[in-house]
Amino acid sequence: MASERKNEYAPDVVSPPGATLQDVLDERDMTQSELAARMSRPKKTISEIVSGKEAVTPRTAIQLERVLGIPADFWMRREALYREHQARAEEAAQLASATRWVSLFPLRDMARLGWIAKRKEPVEQARELLGFFGIAAPEQWKAVFAAAFRRSKAFEVDNGALSAWLRRGELVAREVGCEPFDAVRFREALAEIRRLTMDSPEAFVPVLTARCAAAGVAIAFVPELPKTRVSGATSWLSPKKALIQLSLRHKSDDHLWFTFFHEAAHILLHGKKAVFVEADHDDSEQEQEADRFAADALVPADAVRRLRERTTLTEQAIIDAAKRVGIAPGIVLGRLQHERVVPFSRFNNLKVRYKWTHEKA
Repeated sequence: MASERKNEYAPDVVSPPGATLQDVLDERDMTQSELAARMSRPKKTISEIVSGKEAVTPRTAIQLERVLGIPADFWMRREALYREHQARAEEAAQLASATRWVSLFPLRDMARLGWIAKRKEPVEQARELLGFFGIAAPEQWKAVFAAAFRRSKAFEVDNGALSAWLRRGELVAREVGCEPFDAVRFREALAEIRRLTMDSPEAFVPVLTARCAAAGVAIAFVPELPKTRVSGATSWLSPKKALIQLSLRHKSDDHLWFTFFHEAAHILLHGKKAVFVEADHDDSEQEQEADRFAADALVPADAVRRLRERTTLTEQAIIDAAKRVGIAPGIVLGRLQHERVVPFSRFNNLKVRYKWTHEKA
């Protein structure tokens, strides 16, 4: 999400509306005391308005309109502009010390993917990141992504990159219109989606997205960032809208589809308040439950058993088994490899390899 600021005018100095008020008084040879008397206000109040110490309130703006004939909305706009400028100046002073926070993120990769704009000035880069994350100050960053960080403790992850990847998924999911979540419809959709495993990404991505959206689940394909080591994630954007985020890690059909059904299991089996971030070597009970759900949803256990019982397991036998259960051969192979029935070095030509559009020549 790259924000555009090229045409914005941000002057270094914005005078308070009181400076304009003093100019008007000078032009009319009117003293602050006379103005105070005409407005029935203390002279000190007028002096503080002129110096910018006191704000121009709607009441004051109306009184200035009556006495000077200059519309109240003029004074209110000048006041708002001045106060905004003051607030931004204070923010800039605070963000000048946020260099370390900015350095936590893979800015070059985020800019290359079009998520943010790369800024030359550190303060502007900090503002760019605040806008991307949808937070008011760097201090809110940890609080917003605390649940994901807790989930990632089981494996070594760059939390800056992880939070950026998760945030991008949220932003993508916002654009996905979904029906209210319906567990029954989602289970029915999974049965249909399973058949998509034999299609190309160009064919299955729009269908997958539409089927899930109709059941209240937004799908977000988001390229992984360096050191995220994440295959997928599940979260709830609201009680009626879930998110499955996929990174295409390892870029093979068996890994992508297993991750998708694994995330689907979290939605169906686990709470709406939980955030699940998937990476290697997470053996928690919920992750194991999701693994079993995904494995059996993709390749029925009896089909695996029959293959195990074969004296010699050939490539053709895997292809034939995949046809019988209506799924891509690479997915059957992936389960056999995971269960150590087949070495990870064998029959890998059965797997389909995917690429992101930006990676294609």
